[in-house]
Amino acid sequence: MWQEESDLSLSIAQIVQKLKGSSLYSQLERQAWASLQRTDIKLESLKEDIKRFFKTSETGWEKKLQNAVYSELSVFPLPSHPAVPPEHLKEPLVYMRKAQGSWEKRILKSLNSMCTELSIPLARKRPVGEQKELLNKWNEMGTDEPDLSHFRPVYAPKDFLEVLINLRNPNYENGDSPSFRTHLGLIQIPLKVKDIPELKELFVELGLTTGQLGIDDSTQVPPELFENEHVRIGQKVLAEQDSAAAQQYVRQGSPTALRAELWALILNISSQPEDILYYEQLKTNVIQHDLLVDSLIYKDVKLTASNDDYYFVFEDYLYQVLLCFSRDTSVLGHFAYNSASPPRSYIRGKLGIEEYAVFYPPNGVIPFHGFSMYVAPLCFLYNEPSKLYQIFREMYVRFFFRLHSISSHPSGIVSLCLLFETLLQTYLPQLFYHLREIGAQPLRISFKWMVRAFSGYLATDQLLLLWDRILGYNSLEILAVLAAAVFAFRAVNLMEVTSLAAAEAVLADLSTLKVMPLLQIFLFATVT
Repeated sequence: MWQEESDLSLSIAQIVQKLKGSSLYSQLERQAWASLQRTDIKLESLKEDIKRFFKTSETGWEKKLQNAVYSELSVFPLPSHPAVPPEHLKEPLVYMRKAQGSWEKRILKSLNSMCTELSIPLARKRPVGEQKELLNKWNEMGTDEPDLSHFRPVYAPKDFLEVLINLRNPNYENGDSPSFRTHLGLIQIPLKVKDIPELKELFVELGLTTGQLGIDDSTQVPPELFENEHVRIGQKVLAEQDSAAAQQYVRQGSPTALRAELWALILNISSQPEDILYYEQLKTNVIQHDLLVDSLIYKDVKLTASNDDYYFVFEDYLYQVLLCFSRDTSVLGHFAYNSASPPRSYIRGKLGIEEYAVFYPPNGVIPFHGFSMYVAPLCFLYNEPSKLYQIFREMYVRFFFRLHSISSHPSGIVSLCLLFETLLQTYLPQLFYHLREIGAQPLRISFKWMVRAFSGYLATDQLLLLWDRILGYNSLEILAVLAAAVFAFRAVNLMEVTSLAAAEAVLADLSTLKVMPLLQIFLFATVT
């Protein structure tokens, strides 16, 4: 009991400390000072009177504060003892931290060797003429065709998969002789992942008896049975401006017309004048300075989103958001709970001198092949660049960073891979064994889907229904469940294939799949 109280007070102290640096805190402070002029605020009951003022205020200050606290709780690591070293908050397992560290060195080496080969600096100030030219074409950067033939992505998902396959826990010895307990998949480390009964408990709102957008809004189902009432409740949730209620609500899917506002409410994003100003400052930074990662971003958008039937129209938005994102030092804050560490470089001529070390890129995130697909689906929801930017940044620091860093977190990519393989091995053993025998390990096919959170693979309406549930459950585990459900759905065809290429061909096009029926059948109609 005492320990619980101690943990709670520690959490409260950490959240208060975090909120003190926010614009909401300064707004509340200003309001508190202004309220002192009111006649109903008495000196002898000052504290209680100001609390009452915030509660009854028409501006909804109490609700705004609740949403801010809820937002912090959604991303905050669990409270720990004050003596715990910061690296344990990033990642408790030493071998995971070492693996992430050596992977970062490889990425940095690849970036530096590209720099040397092409004789291009990591960063340079643009000449005035170039600045003016970029400013003039800011809204039509897609028309620009720079020569990017010499640039290559720093890494692709398949390179990252090879690193994960070679991960081993040095304290865990399976022995040379394979036992019946040996995991037959590619991921060979012992992490606790959920089985179907536990997943049913977690995703209880996805059950067969609960109404779902993605199933019950189809043309065959009269809208008065579910859809109309669900939309009405959604409007009420938005009127209340309650983040926790919005998060619970989208577990059953979000109506298309309300999705943009609901996601912004869950992520606690409200476009204040200072947010728009901050975005403009990032834009100015892009115009003034040219970074090597800018070319990597250009190349990635050209290779992925520009060739996608759904997303090619958003090319200009993608450049704007990703170039600004690379300059945003506020993103560095998420490294407190990310197993990764931001790469560092040195000012020219000062190599090795610590006080001249800088984070590169300024946000600490080196883009990889497919990175722009994290932004592309959001362009369907937000057409105002600064709002789109804020939503993407919050989605990244809450969820997407976990898909390309090595950690033991349940929503981390290592756990997702293990969950996917365990589900297939346990509930579709014949299929799993068949694919393994022909050299078509299922993870080699599904990994790219999970790393991109299925962006670019599913039809956009289906992808947004999937991301509704990611936000609703504050978890990425649903990605592994969907990947396993896709294999279950195509199991009959997959049992006929005799090579990896043939298996990939069976699973090449996911654009016709319906997400919610697949998830429901796999989780709730599977005999366990």
